[in-house]
Amino acid sequence: MTSIAAGSMLVLGGARSGKSAFAEQWIVRSGLDRHYVATGRAWDDEMRARIALHRDSRGPDWQTHEEPLHLVECLHRIDASGRAVLVDCLTLWVTNLMMENKDVTAEFEGLAGFVTQAQARLVFVSNEVGLGIVPDNRMARDFRDHAGRLHQIIAARSADVYFIAAGLPLKMKG
Repeated sequence: MTSIAAGSMLVLGGARSGKSAFAEQWIVRSGLDRHYVATGRAWDDEMRARIALHRDSRGPDWQTHEEPLHLVECLHRIDASGRAVLVDCLTLWVTNLMMENKDVTAEFEGLAGFVTQAQARLVFVSNEVGLGIVPDNRMARDFRDHAGRLHQIIAARSADVYFIAAGLPLKMKG
């Protein structure tokens, strides 16, 4: 039986579905100390601009931690009661792990173990990529499969799971 972390939440949705805004608003309403773990990498000017816009829109009440690879270690460093930690997003983390040829299974196991022991309220945001057509190349299929497995792992250990579409939340668990 999988242990469920009372303080964890998974927020899934498609691109531009409103999932990050939903997660951020939930944390603001929680009144907890706000931490934001950004997993994205600025590979080009467009991505740098996106990251800057995202960071600026959160405002000064958030402490930002940029961590594209060592997510579990980052979470251990900032874990404390009275905090809410938003991880945005898991699929970018999966991409980074794949690009660096990391042991994805071991990384997922490390995150799964941390989730059930965390003192902070963890809110994970991730792109649901398994609803479309089967990708036409192996790397894309592997990515879709890794993301789907990670979502199942985190959903099983989270008290609450939401799916966001068109800015509207559908509570799937909790």
